[in-house]
Formats: sequence, C-alpha cells, structure tokens
Amino acid sequence: MVSEHAAQVLVASNRGPVSYTLREDGSLDASRGGGGLVSGLSAVDDKLWVCAALGEGDREAVRRGVGEPGVRMLDIDPEVHADAYNGIANSVLWFVHHMLYSTPMEPVFDTEFRRRWAAYEAYNRAFAQALAEEAGEGAAVLVQDYHLALVPGMLRELRPDLRIGHFSHTPWAPVDYFRLLPDDIGEQLLRGILGADRAAFLTRRWADAFIGCCAEILGGTGRTRIGVHGLGADGDFLLRRSHEADVDERMDALRAQIGGDGSRRTIVRVDRTELSKNIVRGLHAYRTLLEERPEWRERVVHVAFAYPSRQDLESYRTYTAAVQTLTDEINKTYGTDGWTPVVLHVRDDFARSLAAYRLADVALVNPIRDGMNLVAKEMPVVSDRGVALVLSREAGAYEELGADAVVVNPYDVTGTAEALHEALSMDDDERAARSERLAAAATALPPQQWFLEQLDALRQG
Repeated sequence: MVSEHAAQVLVASNRGPVSYTLREDGSLDASRGGGGLVSGLSAVDDKLWVCAALGEGDREAVRRGVGEPGVRMLDIDPEVHADAYNGIANSVLWFVHHMLYSTPMEPVFDTEFRRRWAAYEAYNRAFAQALAEEAGEGAAVLVQDYHLALVPGMLRELRPDLRIGHFSHTPWAPVDYFRLLPDDIGEQLLRGILGADRAAFLTRRWADAFIGCCAEILGGTGRTRIGVHGLGADGDFLLRRSHEADVDERMDALRAQIGGDGSRRTIVRVDRTELSKNIVRGLHAYRTLLEERPEWRERVVHVAFAYPSRQDLESYRTYTAAVQTLTDEINKTYGTDGWTPVVLHVRDDFARSLAAYRLADVALVNPIRDGMNLVAKEMPVVSDRGVALVLSREAGAYEELGADAVVVNPYDVTGTAEALHEALSMDDDERAARSERLAAAATALPPQQWFLEQLDALRQG
C-alpha cells in the first residue's frame, strides 16, 4: 500500500505534531504528539505537515529556525490567530456543529463578529499560501477540520493542479441549525470545503448533513466527492502502553481511592471539560442513581477524569467550575467515612486514564454531540475484564458501537441513571461478550489505515 503513495503528501492542521515551550533559561523544550495523522504520515516518504505556531514557544522556534524535519510551522500574528481560533472556530463554528447555542441569547453576529471573521479568512489564507508554495506538481493535500474550512477553495484558486481533500473531525450541523450563520458566511464555508476534490467525515450522518446543507443553500455539492472514514482505536498501541509500569502504579493508586477491598464497581469517564461532553448531566445522572437506587450506595464509585480545556474562554471556565461544584455536592450528600462516591481528577495524565480504562466496569460516554469519541472505542480495547458501555446516541461512535452499548438520550438524566443501573447489573458473561464485540468494531479502521484509506480515495478520483 505504501508504495502507491510515492508522490508528495501534505497535511494542514491548526496543531502540528510537535509543540515548543520556552524555558526560563531561553532554551526550547519540544513535546511530540500522537494520533491518527502522525501514524498515517509515517507510512509516506515525501511528506510535509503545515501547522500554526500556537504559543510563544512555537513562535520563538520559528524565529530561530528550529523545527522538525517535514514540518512547516506558520508564525501567524497572535491576534489574528486568537480571533480566528477562539473568536470564530471555537466560539462559533464549534458551537454551530455541536448545536450548543442558547438561541434566545446567542449567537450575536455583529460588527465584532465580522472583524473576527476577517481574521479567520486571513488565517485560512496564510495556510493556503503556504501549501501552494510547498506543494510539488500534483501533490495530495489533506486539510483538517473546521479551523481551515476555507483553505480548499483558496488553495484551488492558487494551485488547480493539486489533489485536495478536507476532513471534518466534528459533527456537521443539520441545515436548519447551520442556517443560524449569516447567509453569506454559511455559503462561504460550504464553498470553501467544496474547493476540495473530496470532503470526508467520520460518519454517514455527518456527511449527509453536509450534503443537505449544500443542497439547500448551493443546490448541490458540484464535483466534490463525499466520503466517510470512521477513525478507529489503535489497539496494538493501547494494549502495549496500558501494561507498562507507570500504568500499573496508577492502578494501585486508583484502587486505594476506590476502596472497598476490590468489591466496588466502577463507572469511568475520561473527557476534556468540553461543553459538548455533557459531564455535568452525567454527574446528575449518577446522583439520581444513588438517590433512586440506594442499593448502589457504597457499592459503586464514579471515577471521573475531567481535564481542563479551552480555559481562555469564560464559558469553559464556568463549566469546569460547575463540574467541581457538583462533585463536591454529591460527595458531601452521600459520602461516608469509607466511601467517596465521586473520585475526580482534573490533571491530564494519560497513564492514569489507561489505568482507569483497565479497571472500568462501566464506561460513561454521554456527549451532547460528538464527531466520533475515541474514548468509547478505547475502553473496551483496554478493559481487563470487559466493560459495559453507556453511550449517547449523539456520539459518532454510536453508528459502529450502538448495537452492543446501553444507549442513552444525553439530555435525559433519569434515563441515563437507569442505563447506569442496567450496565452495573449486567452479568459478567454478557458484559465480557459485549465488550469483545465492541473492541473488534472499535479497531476495524486503526489510525494508519484510516489515513491511507483517505489518501487512496483522494488519488483515485
């Protein structure tokens, strides 16, 4: 398969495979990331990753000419980046696609929005120009996500010879919700993505929503082909990493926090404190379980990892505080000397997350809306004894995993509490059998294959 990809491949995304921190002594510390793109690009020889400098460390690295081979980091003006990334991508486009607006008050499309939109255009133009400069004749360019929705159209004008793909990692809003956006902005976003030869999505549902928007607003998708590629878990990596010594240490620490001499059941969630992840309603559901099903008191612990996200946005800071407040209320109301109902961790620790995966009896994945949700796929792969998955029907993973999950409406707190009771009550054989099927479905399209499948489809067009 790899031999078919001899021509140059470029990836464009807001975040790159490496980031830099500026130390007090003036030196730069490089931190390398992982994920499907990193894994996929490793199968290609002639490649370039174009990304943005996200902080002062990254910008200093660009100024000093420090960088990884095969990576071009763009030092875009910090104010332009902030307006494009936080002002538009994360505060408007993310909210539209996840259907998160409180519409009586939001959104407000005023002159300040238009100023930020101009920054979003400039941000996308900087990527398009860099890609046009770097791409060889007939190269394949894979543009990632809602931050760069205008890039395909801009790049098409600069370099009509290129094979251009766009991949959306989020849901896509249905047309009635998408039309919250000003008409000209919505049309610009659609035409931007339709500058690609191929636009791809994580599920058929999100692809169909995009097609519906194009049909209603533009009359169709034109020559752009639409694809679906459901990113799977990297099972080999997860199984290997989850049995290393630091994970075993975290398991011992978690067992001590759970208590009960190993007899207590565990409900595990691992999320960033994204508004879309629905952590607060999940906690309300757990509190309802303890209230309505008192037989579970002192017999179950909710291990909740809520890692801070986008704390430069006020709505996210408020949400993070609400998670902590509700946790404290549950523990105060129901806790005893020997039992803490909710064990909450807010410091990101991948080894500890894997330890929790292994210990989980029940996985709670109840997002309001989610492009895929890899946690739902990872936990069945890693779990030691098999895990019962309580899964929102609004997660992209529902398409692949719904048949073996306990499915919930993410807004229904009492329904979610009943689903937790059902999952906790599931007998060991059924839980293990479901978990085995979930793991098989979760690893059907691992990250490297996911990436190369997109590249193959783009080149075949």
